[in-house]
Amino acid sequence: MNLYPSAADLLRAVADLLDDEVMPAVPAELAHKVRVASNLARIVGRECELSAPAAEAERRALAGLLGHEGELAELRSELSARLRHGDLTLERDAWQVAVEVTRQELAVVKPGHDRWEGK
Repeated sequence: MNLYPSAADLLRAVADLLDDEVMPAVPAELAHKVRVASNLARIVGRECELSAPAAEAERRALAGLLGHEGELAELRSELSARLRHGDLTLERDAWQVAVEVTRQELAVVKPGHDRWEGK
């Protein structure tokens, strides 16, 4: 049981305040800055909620692709090296992992765009 709101909840509350109460009250020349601040609060809030599960999903996907466990940074480095050396190719070997990692990143910075299904 949490006795206090999460960082994501607090950031959502700040964004809502900016959108609902501050935006209508500021002069037009400040409206863009308030909109940007609200958007940044929402992005950071989503990052608080989604970054740890996304990092773990990426680590598992890379471990599966590379055939062994490891820390995320090490697996990313190995994937980069193997792609550079031609041991793996993006199109043949790593495409699905790249799509899933990008999908996770888009869920944080641009929700809705993370549902892309193309190739």
